[in-house]
Amino acid sequence: MTLPRRGGPLTDLAAMRTTWTFHTAGEFVFGPGAIERLPEILDRLGIQRLLIVTDAVLVQTGMVERVAAHCRAAWRAVEIFDGGLPEPPLHLGVECAERARQVGVDGVLGLGGGSNLDLAKLTALLLSHGGSPTDYVGEDRVPGPILPLICLPTTAGTGSEVSGSAVLTDTVQQMKLGILSQRLRPRVALVDPLLTLSCPPKVTADSGIDALSHAIEAFTAVDNEHFPLPPGERTTYQGRHPFGDMLAEKAIRLVGAHLENAVRDGTNLAAREGMALAASLGGLAFSNVGVAAVHALEYPVGAAVHCSHGAGNGLLLPYVMRFNLPARLPQFAQIAEWLGESTVGLSLEAAAERSIHAVERLKTAIGIPARLRDIGVHESQLPVFASKAFAVKRILRVNPIFPTQAQLEQILREAF
Repeated sequence: MTLPRRGGPLTDLAAMRTTWTFHTAGEFVFGPGAIERLPEILDRLGIQRLLIVTDAVLVQTGMVERVAAHCRAAWRAVEIFDGGLPEPPLHLGVECAERARQVGVDGVLGLGGGSNLDLAKLTALLLSHGGSPTDYVGEDRVPGPILPLICLPTTAGTGSEVSGSAVLTDTVQQMKLGILSQRLRPRVALVDPLLTLSCPPKVTADSGIDALSHAIEAFTAVDNEHFPLPPGERTTYQGRHPFGDMLAEKAIRLVGAHLENAVRDGTNLAAREGMALAASLGGLAFSNVGVAAVHALEYPVGAAVHCSHGAGNGLLLPYVMRFNLPARLPQFAQIAEWLGESTVGLSLEAAAERSIHAVERLKTAIGIPARLRDIGVHESQLPVFASKAFAVKRILRVNPIFPTQAQLEQILREAF
């Protein structure tokens, strides 16, 4: 709907100056036992021969066979690619797509953490449009629909099951690269919290703090009306808007209520369900609003030292929050409350500061490293990381303060 820009009472309302949109997976199925819906989903999508993209660990646990059995029960042929890796390299997508072409599949299911889901997205993309993965790196470069894709997460953090992005690693440049397009959003996001019960404590912690990073970056992003998009350029991200705020708030509250319990007791179904929902809601928030400086900085750090994406984001999060604090005092004060901090009687500045304290406390409680040196970063690497992060303009422009390269390096030094 187009609203008037002049001549009426709505003219002075900032929220009316721009339009924003909201995108999600084609269908979102959530709840304990949701995996039982897989046969009817395959029916609805018309998939006869399914490729499951996963990893060897999930094969060993029996999770892959459990999912495959549901497919075979619906008389579907199943092919399995179990070569998934953490922070997958671009060439792995080529290998997976080539395997799929050899057997002739008409649908893809990503099973596992965000790395496997992103690999499944790239595979479905290459099967549909060919070419090299680098042909699609960046914003809105996917030329058409991709093969029907179902995403079934076994961790709670990345939100990849609902997002339009896939992040993979360029091993030559030692840099994580993103492919962003609304056409990468899965046809079905199938989220069954029961599948996360066997997730180890460290993976639970890393993925959970990732969900928090997504929600906080979305809630404190540059406002949609001020999103600095050059004329004629298209983007998946669009800055902060009311729908993103709503989703981010719920995600932050859920993480505050459930992450520590999920790490401490993996059999706690209430905590697992809360975190599974937090991950998907955070994914919906960031995949429409955007992620920002935390992610820009993590891309070169994670690619160089091979830490998990979630651990890298969680480590950097409070340092970026401190940098952004002056531009988002009311939002950070709210985040403090949502994470359980008492802000009664405090000034706005002091209340906002409590949000950083809350994140640092949570990091300590779940075992996220405190400093870059703790994950193998050398001080000499910091200028290179800052230079590489400064080149990722597509997400830096989502940050409420657009940082200089020197400011990015200073954030890294404070985190070192």
